[in-house]
Amino acid sequence: MTPRQWLLLVFLAALWGASYLFIKLALADVSPSGIVFVRTLLAALLLLPVAAARGALRGLRSALGPLLALAVIQVAGPFLLISQGEREISSSLAGILVATAPIFTAMLAPRFDAAERSSGWSLVGVGIGLAGVAVLLGVDAYGDAGAFLGALLVVLAGAGYAVGGFIVKRGFSGAQPVGVAAAAMALSAVLMLPPAALTAPETTPGATALVALLVLGLAGTGLAFLIFYTLIGQAGPARASLVAYLAPGFAVVYGVTLLDERVSAGTLAGLVLIVAGSWLAAGGRLPSRGVKPPAAPLPVPEAP
Repeated sequence: MTPRQWLLLVFLAALWGASYLFIKLALADVSPSGIVFVRTLLAALLLLPVAAARGALRGLRSALGPLLALAVIQVAGPFLLISQGEREISSSLAGILVATAPIFTAMLAPRFDAAERSSGWSLVGVGIGLAGVAVLLGVDAYGDAGAFLGALLVVLAGAGYAVGGFIVKRGFSGAQPVGVAAAAMALSAVLMLPPAALTAPETTPGATALVALLVLGLAGTGLAFLIFYTLIGQAGPARASLVAYLAPGFAVVYGVTLLDERVSAGTLAGLVLIVAGSWLAAGGRLPSRGVKPPAAPLPVPEAP
């Protein structure tokens, strides 16, 4: 990777890691469904013109069913679960728990895609990652029913990201990812409009919450997807996917330094176990210099 590509990778990890911080700030004045509606609407407004200019929306009208499933399972659903979970747990813990998505991919592969079946070290990675989840639930949520439920909601969001990857692989093998992402964001905004309207705040949200929503939608979601696909085109999907192992660290740093969240030795141990387990479950290999982007598009990434 070139220095510029490394900078893009780190910047992308910083954006996605900050999403949990902005969710936490927005929750002070806005409901979880309101947050999801605004972030997906802003992301769609940013992504749709880009996708249209690249001709990436062609043919998607005939795939409305898979698009709707993708919007529910990999966009609106996980976004809502994470936002709801962060009402009970810290932003740093949420950032760590979302990194379980590759572990769920390895667990679900025998059911949904035999080609992705895990063996050897990948299975070891699943066990290590699950041990990390157990450590975090024992350290950060033990004795607190609300925190335990919030953590489980975020873990469930990771499972949604994993299932969504299989949906993309089966239903959008010939589509450009930026077009799929833009359409899924737009559908998600439509789906979240009714619950967002029903839970709209009675008074205008404060400046902090409004700025958090704006940055979350435009930068943490829309811009982040554009950077991710730029990296796929320039450096290949294997290298671009390294962002999944960097973002949790940024989430912890933001939570500790900006929100004064407590991070114990057990929390750090859970972080190491989950990231290491996810890496092993996803193949456990760093991309070599000779890797080229494949012809098939990469599934929509696990954005927080």
